Amino acid sequence: MIILKNVALRRGTKVLLDNASVTLNPGEKVGLVGRNGAGKSSLFAVLNGSLHEDGGDVSIPSQWRMSQVAQDMPETAQTATEFVVEGDAILLAAQREVTEAEAGEDYMRMAHAYTALNDAGAHDAPARAQALILGLGFSVAELQQPVNSFSGGWRMRLQLARALMCPSDLLLLDEPTNHLDLDALVWLEAWLKQYAGTMVVISHDREFLDAVTTVTLHVDNAKLVRYGGNYSKFEYMRAEQLTLQQAAQAKQQEKMAHLQKFIDRFKAKASKAKQAQSRVKALERMEKIAPVLADADFQFEFKEPMSLPNSMLSMTGAAFGYPAMDGAPADTPPTVIVRNVNRTVLAGQRIGILGANGQGKSTLVKTVAEALQVVGGEIIRGKGLNIGYFSQQELDVLRPEDDPLQHMFRLARDTPAAMRPSANDCREQGLRNFLGTFNFSGDMVKQAVGSMSGGEKARLVLCMIVWQRPNLLLLDEPTNHLDLTTREALSVALNEFEGSVMLVSHDRALLRAVCDEFWMVSRGGVSDFAGDLDDYQVYLLEEAKRRREEAAGKR
Repeated sequence: MIILKNVALRRGTKVLLDNASVTLNPGEKVGLVGRNGAGKSSLFAVLNGSLHEDGGDVSIPSQWRMSQVAQDMPETAQTATEFVVEGDAILLAAQREVTEAEAGEDYMRMAHAYTALNDAGAHDAPARAQALILGLGFSVAELQQPVNSFSGGWRMRLQLARALMCPSDLLLLDEPTNHLDLDALVWLEAWLKQYAGTMVVISHDREFLDAVTTVTLHVDNAKLVRYGGNYSKFEYMRAEQLTLQQAAQAKQQEKMAHLQKFIDRFKAKASKAKQAQSRVKALERMEKIAPVLADADFQFEFKEPMSLPNSMLSMTGAAFGYPAMDGAPADTPPTVIVRNVNRTVLAGQRIGILGANGQGKSTLVKTVAEALQVVGGEIIRGKGLNIGYFSQQELDVLRPEDDPLQHMFRLARDTPAAMRPSANDCREQGLRNFLGTFNFSGDMVKQAVGSMSGGEKARLVLCMIVWQRPNLLLLDEPTNHLDLTTREALSVALNEFEGSVMLVSHDRALLRAVCDEFWMVSRGGVSDFAGDLDDYQVYLLEEAKRRREEAAGKR
């Protein structure tokens, strides 16, 4: 077991842990949670030995094998399969022993070495590695591609596969879902449920924590508080504590009353459709943990749109894709990914866009947002349509060298006069005040965006969207870099938003809480998905199984 006894931990002058104690038992799957800056990653560093505690004792069994995801970006011409196979430290050691025994012509040593190599699973190591790679969303054709041919996000998936490949008694995972889409995430959950060792995971994905953890460890006020159960159970227990502690606080009661008001409002609107019922359940969860939501240090809301055109937009025979590359012959046709789309988005619709990786979800959203041109058919936009677009790549709209205030000045200048807020809201003090509602205050207002964290950049993009008072929100993975508190704030804000929403996300908690219907982007088209997210997860697992069987047939 892992025992932390009276542990003190400091980073500079900041006290992260003070006389903190906890015991983690063998085989437990632990979710490590707490506010940003509370010390979660520092505690990980103590567990893996890269950082030493300033006081107290940390005890981990010496015979335990540890595995974690390397954070460096691999630069190697090895194939994806070779790279992941090398993650098996035991197999690698056995291979080295065979090489050394053969070089020394020590036949007894060779016999033992070959036995150890066989015990390490050398015969099926490539197949095991490829199952991991395919499960994390790669195609069969990519199994033999060099690692350095992939983008950064896909290389991090290979690092994750490499960590899973390594036999271990203790698995440390720090935000393992950051670079995953929903199909890969569902596969990872299934894999981790079968993991036999002790696991400690940091994640801002509530449903992921619910699926794979049985214990929650909360870093709170420099202490470690252990809760039996997954993240939802932790939320409920903490909500009860906060209710007892803060029942007399008028501010707390005011926030909770506000939450209850919109929960009642939207539950009454929900239809009997399966998707809408999922949303009702999500709202009921918010009702139960209202004290936790009200206690959060960050909240925001979307302003009432200036108009609500109906319909918002209409697609007729629309085709989505990418134009021919620069330098291609003049008659080169565009690359079409999704075609013959006939869809209408009405005022107040809340649409979740589903589909496996590479099917065209982001391409669809980019085209509606006019970041790409439609390559066929037409999209008719309603009069007064005002789109708020959150791109998967925040830097599509952010300039690294500029600060938040400069971004807001530019936004105010570029916004058409008819869609601008009042003149006072467009002046420096008004913009500063607005930035403050998104926790950009003091020196942060003048901090270069390029030096900010991913979460801070995402918050700035949200701030810019809210300021524009859109009536249609196009959100492409808006929670990728957001902590749990900010994710909950976004969920609450979207539920109160009076316009229409089109949402692409691997955050199932957000999809459940916000969306009343789903579109499926697959096989070059867009169709209604009749089930709910549980049905979709079953579909994804079946698709992953089909891909693995296909890969096995080609080997």
